Amino acid sequence: MTNEEILAQFGPRESMEYDVVVVGGGPAGLATAIRLKQLNADLSVVVLEKGSEAGAHILSGAVMDPRAITELFPNWKELGAPLNQPVSSDDILFLSETGVTRTPDFLVPRNLHNDGCYVVSLSNVVKWMAQQAESLGVEVFAGFAAAEVLYDEQGRVKGVATGNMGVKKDGEPGDDFQLGMELHGKYTVFAEGARGHLGKQLLAKYRLTEGKDVQTFAIGIKELWEVPADKAQPGKVVHTAGWPMTDDTFGGGFLYHLDGNQVTLGFVISLDYQNPHMSPFEEMQRWKAHPAIRAHLEGGKRIGYGARAINNGTPQALPKTVFPGGALVGCDAGYLNAARITGSHAAIKSGMLVAEAAAAALTAGRAQDELVEYPAAFEKSWLFEELQQTRNFKLWFKKGKTVGQLMTGIEQWLLPKLGVQSPPWTLHNHKADHQALKPASACPPIAYPKPDGKITFDRLSSVFISNTNHAEDQPAHLTLKDAGMPVATNLATYAGPESRYCPAGVYEYVKNDDGSDRLQINAQNCVHCKTCDIKDPTQNIVWITPEGSGGPNYVGM
Repeated sequence: MTNEEILAQFGPRESMEYDVVVVGGGPAGLATAIRLKQLNADLSVVVLEKGSEAGAHILSGAVMDPRAITELFPNWKELGAPLNQPVSSDDILFLSETGVTRTPDFLVPRNLHNDGCYVVSLSNVVKWMAQQAESLGVEVFAGFAAAEVLYDEQGRVKGVATGNMGVKKDGEPGDDFQLGMELHGKYTVFAEGARGHLGKQLLAKYRLTEGKDVQTFAIGIKELWEVPADKAQPGKVVHTAGWPMTDDTFGGGFLYHLDGNQVTLGFVISLDYQNPHMSPFEEMQRWKAHPAIRAHLEGGKRIGYGARAINNGTPQALPKTVFPGGALVGCDAGYLNAARITGSHAAIKSGMLVAEAAAAALTAGRAQDELVEYPAAFEKSWLFEELQQTRNFKLWFKKGKTVGQLMTGIEQWLLPKLGVQSPPWTLHNHKADHQALKPASACPPIAYPKPDGKITFDRLSSVFISNTNHAEDQPAHLTLKDAGMPVATNLATYAGPESRYCPAGVYEYVKNDDGSDRLQINAQNCVHCKTCDIKDPTQNIVWITPEGSGGPNYVGM
């Protein structure tokens, strides 16, 4: 049955009314809700979070700049925010296959200075933020996925509907079927993270990207380790460039020492890579085997794994962030500072800015109009200034690693020393990531080493420790516009790249009884990274919202 047929038979849906509905319980969404209640305790605010609990789907490095959270909670230390480990040192390493060169401290560009920042588990920070929100009277509904944007007769956003529960794989309601619920708001704020499912629809409906650069993305693959006490270096921050990236693909690693003898590490690869034989997951695994990285991990135990697409974060690609009845915040809009590899402070700040605009509008009796004060306030904020300073970072690397490294040095090291805080030129991008792949026949195959089970691992054992689960008898949330396209084009021309760019083993080509090929989708494995929705060369894969509580359950990530 279609959703329309289900509504006709089982509807109408129950509805709840709020002043503000927030979609997404990450740092941006929770900051929005918290700031609204700080400004006006009488406002009714609800946060919908598709994860099983706040923080369950949160994945980040993370080095956290405390500037925004200090504005939100000046007394965050007294309140017990889990920012426990200050950054103690920064290492910028250039790797060859077996060698390493450390960048002298005086040559480190400003975007990679982390003085005053903290090494954190962002999922723990988000859990703490959810507790603060609830203590202020925010209703936080975890395990409820916003599946549909609701519009009024004038075409304004009036809220969202949660997904139906208990629909079987064949689309028919099962014995435990439960109709979704509508949440109506005078304003609805979308904070779903990078490549948000509903945000993507809003960008198209309201043409929010007209006149803007094309947004591009990267995939970040992360692990959490426990290491022996004698290897722990709390607060140490390591970033790497160079190997294993051997062509002009942009990629780099991070390794951060948390407190409690834990190390969080990962590899980021820009999704405009050209060789369809490349596997971001395998690149991350062989990066770990480099002597400079292995030295931090030997004798330790891997305890967490995850992956997430991230914005490349150029303000040139930032869409219009407001529309009738709502707004985009955080990575749903694209506020990440890719040059600093940090986004949590930007997410929190954007949530605060939209909350301040919405609170003032509600006090004035407004509803479901455009919160034009929000983008105006952004353009006067320190966040705007910060993003302007790094606006060319990823775009220089699209011209090759040598150019990228040279121009980063000029823009982020030399110019600031000359008193020029923001580069006097602006680059632009007009090519989407899915357009970058070359035919497999034009690219060299890549032979990846087998995992050793100690430092390097396979996909399925990795997905296992992400605690990923979906109700088995539900419709697949990874859908195809054309079921024949994967074999006819993706396999024939690009050697089936989805079997490699997916970090969770969701996609695999298998043989039918007659010897023909078909794409098998193992949706149960999906960690909600959104890479397939971005990188599929035919844009035939569409990620939709599964049942609430499905997906990963990250702990300490």
